[in-house]
Amino acid sequence: MNLTLFNSHSLAGRLEIIWAHGFFLAHRGRRGYHIELYDMGGFFAEVWSNPQTDFISLIRGLDSKRALEPYVSSITILE
Repeated sequence: MNLTLFNSHSLAGRLEIIWAHGFFLAHRGRRGYHIELYDMGGFFAEVWSNPQTDFISLIRGLDSKRALEPYVSSITILE
């Protein structure tokens, strides 16, 4: 799967793809949202949810290294 195809799916479709093929990397918070980062092989995906309602508001695919900067301090790479 590539980023363009991933982003062409509905919100529910992207979530199913993440559950089937994603590898959880990290999480962070922003503006009251809980954001999870997943490795999708050739790109990354973020899942934005409201922790009070468990409602998923946004799922987006990312291929920019700049988009990963908010996670740098929370990811540890061990041998």
